[in-house]
Amino acid sequence: MDENTSAGPNRLLLLGAGGHSKVVAEIARQNRFFELVGLIDRHAIGTVFNGVPVVGNDESLASFFKDGIRHIHIAIGDNSARAGLASMALGLNFTLATLISAAATVSRSARVGRGVAIMGGAVLNADASIGDLTIVNTGANIDHDCKIGHAVHIAPGCTLAGNVTVGDRSFLGAGATIIPGVTLGHDVIVGAGACVIRDVPSGQKVVGVPARVKHPR
Repeated sequence: MDENTSAGPNRLLLLGAGGHSKVVAEIARQNRFFELVGLIDRHAIGTVFNGVPVVGNDESLASFFKDGIRHIHIAIGDNSARAGLASMALGLNFTLATLISAAATVSRSARVGRGVAIMGGAVLNADASIGDLTIVNTGANIDHDCKIGHAVHIAPGCTLAGNVTVGDRSFLGAGATIIPGVTLGHDVIVGAGACVIRDVPSGQKVVGVPARVKHPR
């Protein structure tokens, strides 16, 4: 269904009230499909973040669902935390809302999962695939045929060339570059500004130009 052809807006909650949530809230407020009700967080009810009030905490979610709110977006930058909170929300039968900035460029052939956030200036090219709960942050470029897994965070300014694969829960630091055809495993961390020129196994952290595995001291 085209999100902009609905008869009326659907009420939406954002789970989280940090810096990432501030950016997501601005995208949500620009989206005609959703009416942003407020934030779910541990802060006191009524606390306002970037013009959006906290309306409850995790324990309130079931009551919001009973009140007819069906859509939620997990606005948490940490991959594992975001995945865990999404499981909780799904267990309460919420729908995970995907939020895409009007300032992003998304190919018609790109595939975007549930609960995804795509920020302003991001580019998704032909046949790119974005898994559930992934963040494509400000100004990140994902070229053709890339396959991005579940609950990944691609930080601002990253560049992924064609046919790159990124495993679940991986984090690509600001300004990282991945050359064509490289595969990153699950739970990989790529340091800010790194240039990855070869495959990285699951669970590894790589830094530098060219990127190399960083061993613990």
